[in-house]
Amino acid sequence: MNRGHVEAVHLAAEHEFSKATRDSIEIVAGIGVRGDAHAGEKVQHLSRVRVDPSQPNFRQVHLIPCELFDELRERGFALLPGQLGENISTRGIDLLRLGRDDKLRIGDVVLRVTGLRNPCAQIEAFKPGLLKHLVFQEKGQVVRKAGIMTTAVTGGIVRAGDTILLERASGERIPLDRV
Repeated sequence: MNRGHVEAVHLAAEHEFSKATRDSIEIVAGIGVRGDAHAGEKVQHLSRVRVDPSQPNFRQVHLIPCELFDELRERGFALLPGQLGENISTRGIDLLRLGRDDKLRIGDVVLRVTGLRNPCAQIEAFKPGLLKHLVFQEKGQVVRKAGIMTTAVTGGIVRAGDTILLERASGERIPLDRV
């Protein structure tokens, strides 16, 4: 699937688990979502700031496919877009099968895929029993399903309904790992 669309957009000015749904968000090149607690050139996730605040921020914009919410609903977890802390909820594009450095074009915005979100214990605190559906072992491999992280290559406005176009990185596909 090389094409999808934006279902909803979200941001939170403070470091909160869930993000509020907005009519639109502004992506700033090299920074992320204007006004979001995770925006910045350097790492903003609190656990990573404690380790080394000078690290580059490879987690500027977080995307989750709404197909995940559909799957979780069948398992008894009624989640709404934004509740898992993503900035962009998508539909129709298989985010977890993308490669590192693939690009997602949403209007004027270009996001470069950096890796997988590493689900953390906050997910279990948010909804007991949920974490085991977002990170687990399968055929000897760790599977992470909590979306992908990207950096902002070019900026612009993103709204629900916008088309997402996939541009594959040149060369051999590099599988996603946690960032």
